Amino acid sequence: MFRSRLAWFYLLLVVLVWGLGEFVGERTLPTLLLAYAPAVLWLLPAPFVLLWTALRKRGFAVALAGTLLAAWGAGFLHWTPQQSGELRVLDYNVNSGYRSTPARLAAILKNADADVILLQESNFQPPGYREALADALPGYTARSALEVMTLTRLPILTSETVDLPGNQREVLITRLQWRGEPLTVVNAHLGTVQVMDALAGDFAYLQRTRNNRSAQTQVLKRIAVQSSGRVLLGGDLNTPPRGLIYRSLQEDFGPDAFAQAGRGPGWTFPALRVRIDHQMARGVTPTRAAVLPAEESDHLPLLVEYR
Repeated sequence: MFRSRLAWFYLLLVVLVWGLGEFVGERTLPTLLLAYAPAVLWLLPAPFVLLWTALRKRGFAVALAGTLLAAWGAGFLHWTPQQSGELRVLDYNVNSGYRSTPARLAAILKNADADVILLQESNFQPPGYREALADALPGYTARSALEVMTLTRLPILTSETVDLPGNQREVLITRLQWRGEPLTVVNAHLGTVQVMDALAGDFAYLQRTRNNRSAQTQVLKRIAVQSSGRVLLGGDLNTPPRGLIYRSLQEDFGPDAFAQAGRGPGWTFPALRVRIDHQMARGVTPTRAAVLPAEESDHLPLLVEYR
């Protein structure tokens, strides 16, 4: 039942890939690629391995263990209890409005009924898009930085921007009043690791984007250290739920809301089957997290409820 070289090879491969991506991650370029590759890739051999071991009646239990581990790593076995929360926060990379209109995007945002909306790539290209979107969202007050925008129905205490190194982006920090106490909301869009350039052999550019992201993470770390009380980080972090940067952000801002209160893989960038948009918070507890269906961008919106 356990004797199969193929089954053991598959199980050890999944363990090795998961371990290197999780614990070595961005330290080296090869392990960075393992950490940032779609985790669903490691499930692709599973049907063949299961069929082979079942037919040969050798190693099926080992093959099943490898399959379950790969499915767990890809998020398919993720399931948590959920309940309603009092604070609703939506984050959404809106692709500069290229795939939508102000009216259609406003309808998505209205239906989410969020108290706080964090938009990335909000440097809308069509003329008048931003103004039309604001007109279609009465009751919300907006604060903007380069490429990000925060809209809220809560009272705004202060807002400020912080430059992100390595690109033309800023972090937007908005301090809100919720339940009589301040809540610091950090809206960020980190740079992308150019994995496709590695496939083309341009490892120098891959290393440069990795280093830029490391510097950007340090900016977020300083913001977290300087922010007392309740803090929430949200946005397109271009980071899958594994690796050193992902763990560092959780150490600084608090647990991943989807990991605590979501279900399934939660792909926010469906083209590559990855979850790279996140919310992390301390001082508030996520009670429900869900990726919403939408066709207004190449990303999907993430809605989290907190108490």
